[in-house]
Amino acid sequence: MSSVDDRIRGGAGDPADERDLLRHHGDVDAAGDLLDFAVNVRLGEPPEWLRARLGAVLGRLGSYPSAAGDAAAREAVAAAHGRDPADVLALSGAAEGFALLPWLRPRLAAVVHPSFTEPELALRNAGVEVARVGLDPADGYRLRAADVPERADLVVLGNPTNPTSVLHPAEEVRRLLRPGRVVVVDEAFMDAVPGEPESLAGVREPGLLVLRSLTKMWALPGLRAGYALGEPELLARLAHNRPHWPVSALVLEALVACSEPGARAEAAAAARTFAADRAELVAGLDAVPGLSVARPAHAPFLLVHAAGGARVRESLRERGIAVRRGDTFPGLDEGHFRVAVRSSAQNARLVRELDAVL
Repeated sequence: MSSVDDRIRGGAGDPADERDLLRHHGDVDAAGDLLDFAVNVRLGEPPEWLRARLGAVLGRLGSYPSAAGDAAAREAVAAAHGRDPADVLALSGAAEGFALLPWLRPRLAAVVHPSFTEPELALRNAGVEVARVGLDPADGYRLRAADVPERADLVVLGNPTNPTSVLHPAEEVRRLLRPGRVVVVDEAFMDAVPGEPESLAGVREPGLLVLRSLTKMWALPGLRAGYALGEPELLARLAHNRPHWPVSALVLEALVACSEPGARAEAAAAARTFAADRAELVAGLDAVPGLSVARPAHAPFLLVHAAGGARVRESLRERGIAVRRGDTFPGLDEGHFRVAVRSSAQNARLVRELDAVL
């Protein structure tokens, strides 16, 4: 059974080395001239059509981002999810949404782990008390809503979850909702799931806040583009202390472009490709002695465990391959590492090198 494995009061008393672990991300592991399985970005650069759309905006950078541009972005995103434009808040990446969470003034934030660490870091840095809800690997890292502390007035989880690749049932996530509580669902990788069957992006319920990102599907980590979906009053609380012009004209254009039917069709096709390549990669990893893969997996990455994982990661690096260390995620240890799903040929190389190392 999953349980609350730790309670932490944010602030200066937190160990600095633990915060450093929470700050760690895959781009650090991928530094250097390596075949990158550490960063979960689909492409090496944005598609040509998206670069053209962004390039057309460069001539407008001499002006401040306009209210009309913001309205167009909100309308495009809302149409993509069947919502009202008032339910959309453009963000400088989903990470900005996490950074804004302390402005919701939670008394106790429950963060479901293992998961992306930025939300906990932002909350702890603001002095918010955090309860870690650890999911059980023996239970497939499945969410059990009953294990979240009743008094938590903010709950944060990923779906599908980074790094476990677990896709939680939407109904189980909705069981977390109750008066006086905000439930934040990080759906940064949901567009990589064929059909998005467990997405709550189109659901309008009090206290539900969904964060989405353009980074992974559209190779835009350098732009910082994302959005939040929720009731207008909740979005107003979240954005209350933002500066003027928090989102650039380039981000607003990206939100419009990536919400259009053609882009959504391309993303849907990419999700199907991910699923096929992931299944092939799982089969290959299963054949390597000493490896175990967390499953069922639904995201464009896999959580892998091997005895002596740190040594395995270093040996792969010597062979020109980067994977993402797993021990910086609460609930995981040095034996864990995360691998992105790449092309069939690249996945085959990873399997060969792991087999040689082990």
